[in-house]
Amino acid sequence: MDSSKELAYTDLEWAIGINRISLKIIGLWPDDKLSRRQRFLADLRAIIIFITMLFVSVIPGIFALLRVWGDIMAMTDNLQIGLPFTATVVKFIIMWFHKKDLIPIINMVTEDWIRRKTVQERNTMIKQARIARAMVMFGCTMMSLACILLIIPPCFGYSMRYLTNITDAPGKPMLVQTYYFREIKESPYYEITIGAQATSIVMAAISYTGIDTFLSLLVFHICAQLDILKERLLNLDGFKDFRTELSLNIQDHLRLIRSVDIIDNTFNLMLLALLIFFATLFCLQGFLIVNIVDGVDKVSFMRICWLVSILINTFVHMCLYCVVGEILISKAEGIFYAVYNYTWYLLTPNEARNLLLIMIRTEKPLYITAGKIFPMTLSMFCSVRYP
Repeated sequence: MDSSKELAYTDLEWAIGINRISLKIIGLWPDDKLSRRQRFLADLRAIIIFITMLFVSVIPGIFALLRVWGDIMAMTDNLQIGLPFTATVVKFIIMWFHKKDLIPIINMVTEDWIRRKTVQERNTMIKQARIARAMVMFGCTMMSLACILLIIPPCFGYSMRYLTNITDAPGKPMLVQTYYFREIKESPYYEITIGAQATSIVMAAISYTGIDTFLSLLVFHICAQLDILKERLLNLDGFKDFRTELSLNIQDHLRLIRSVDIIDNTFNLMLLALLIFFATLFCLQGFLIVNIVDGVDKVSFMRICWLVSILINTFVHMCLYCVVGEILISKAEGIFYAVYNYTWYLLTPNEARNLLLIMIRTEKPLYITAGKIFPMTLSMFCSVRYP
């Protein structure tokens, strides 16, 4: 392998390595190069993780919510964890069923990184990948902090939750508010349940962050390719055969459009569910903050830290979707202005007419949507914050 190929594979691993590891852990990484045995093990791992989250945290959390119905503080405590868990399970299912649909995009990402590129093209891809990587690191840090606050302090007698005798035994609180039909207060059932809940929390954190950052990885890669395409369109005069080069650029543009369509078809329902979840959780957090400020409820410093971490984590993840969508729209508009500002009036009539193909298509913006209803943009994010 020559040095350029080796550098290309190094760049590829740097750009997608963390996302690939996190999604491989939960069995959701799209890969068509796996053997039958490897695919079976990945699916088995995904099934086990899904069942663990569903039957250890989500369903028992719903039963606990029904038991504390009427106690507003207990209900709020339940929903603070129950809603993120439910959203994670929804994201997990959607990602699982669309895993095969995402394989062509992963292959496209791989091919774009390992193909021969100019220094400028590589720098453009590195720039966008660096932003996506920073989001991955921030998401992993926030989720790690949430897991530590939710799992470690209860082991030493400090709980982040609002405890109630209805769902928690005295001296033996659960990590999350749940209710099981079987008595689990005695050893070793209590220890087994705590271990299962800790595993469920960690897997949910990996799933939640991994799927979010995977979306940002794909979109920022497409943004880099749109930047590269923009520069090629602005410098069509530098190529010997104008018609051939324009044809290649149009094909590349259509390839990126198809990729965005696949991403939107995969994630639009998930984004719609997350918008509802975010708005609900934001209202719950507001209710708790008002009670704390008014002195209605006495809350420990540790619990305040926990509430703030949930608020920041949810806020940042939801903002991430909207920022990514806004950047995608901006990069797609750059293609339109690149064609519009090109010196088409110096071309022959036939060559100028060929530019209309890409100009007409760029009039329709590229974006990801929530439920095919409205695009994910910063203006939409602001309207969700202030319903």
